[in-house]
Amino acid sequence: MLLGYLKLKRFVIITFTLLSTLMVNAQVQVEAKIDSIAIFIGQQTQMVVNVTAKRNSRIQFPTFQRSQYITPGVEVLCSAPADTSMTDNDMMTVSKSFTLTSFDEKLYAIPGMKVKVDGKEYQANQLALKVVTLDVDTLHPNQFFPPKDVQDNPFDWKEWAPAFWLSLVVLILCVVFVYLVIRLKQNKPIVMHIKVIKIEPPHKKALNAIDKLRSERTTSADDQKTYYTQLTDVIRQYIADRFGFNAKEMTSSEILFRLKENGDQKMIDELKELFTTADLVKFAKYSTLLNENDLNLVNAVKFIDQTKIEGKPTEERVVPKLSENDIKSRTNRVYIKTAMVVFGALIIIIVGYVIYHICLLME
Repeated sequence: MLLGYLKLKRFVIITFTLLSTLMVNAQVQVEAKIDSIAIFIGQQTQMVVNVTAKRNSRIQFPTFQRSQYITPGVEVLCSAPADTSMTDNDMMTVSKSFTLTSFDEKLYAIPGMKVKVDGKEYQANQLALKVVTLDVDTLHPNQFFPPKDVQDNPFDWKEWAPAFWLSLVVLILCVVFVYLVIRLKQNKPIVMHIKVIKIEPPHKKALNAIDKLRSERTTSADDQKTYYTQLTDVIRQYIADRFGFNAKEMTSSEILFRLKENGDQKMIDELKELFTTADLVKFAKYSTLLNENDLNLVNAVKFIDQTKIEGKPTEERVVPKLSENDIKSRTNRVYIKTAMVVFGALIIIIVGYVIYHICLLME
């Protein structure tokens, strides 16, 4: 009974050990591939060894010196750095490439490359490489020729003609562009100075003149004549500015007749009384009373207040008028600038195309 138990325990331990070993080995895979299984003598081929193992595993590939034989007759010229890529299930694949060549005609068996993973050695699958030679006609040795020297490509005018003619066009466009720049500098721009003139409304101008006249007024006969002359001149100037007819060259009756078309009769009667008094003082040596002067002054101010127009602009922009030569010069500048933009764009486009075409020819 005890002997049977010991045999069973031994069997379980051996089975568990074998299964663990198989599971570890199943996690590590080493596979070798070759680009071409047949090459000519002296040609090269790439052998790639892929190792799949757990992440962070330490993988060691065998190292070869330059022209070292991997198997008798097959040389390892060089090896590329290993390339690592991560896969699913916490695994990774490490690939390393080896360049092989051979100079003997034969079918070679390349043994599986041995790779160490975490200190344990694994072996890849075996590969085959066939090396063949070229058929040589030994019966006609006179047909063998020495190797030719390196020769430059012959110059083909058809390939370079577009670049040449376009370069000539660019040169002509540059000359025209420079000419336009010179013309633009010679044709100086026209600077227009716009004047802003302050305009005093007719009623303000007239009221200011009346205020000045009131402060200088005296009572002598000669002064009365001067006073009424100045007062009627202010009114005439106001009427000319306000109603637009030349009241300064008209008689009193002509002025009143023209005003009847725009004013009411009461306003005209008050103005008529002012003109009548002024004519008597100036021409008949009539002497007025002090209150009469004040009344005429009040009538003048009232007439101005009743006929004034408010809300008119107090500034006027005076734009100088251009002559025909100035207009022609300004038009020429616009044409020159437009032509400069067009020619400049053409130069940039053609130069870019020529450079691109030359780069293609130089490749």
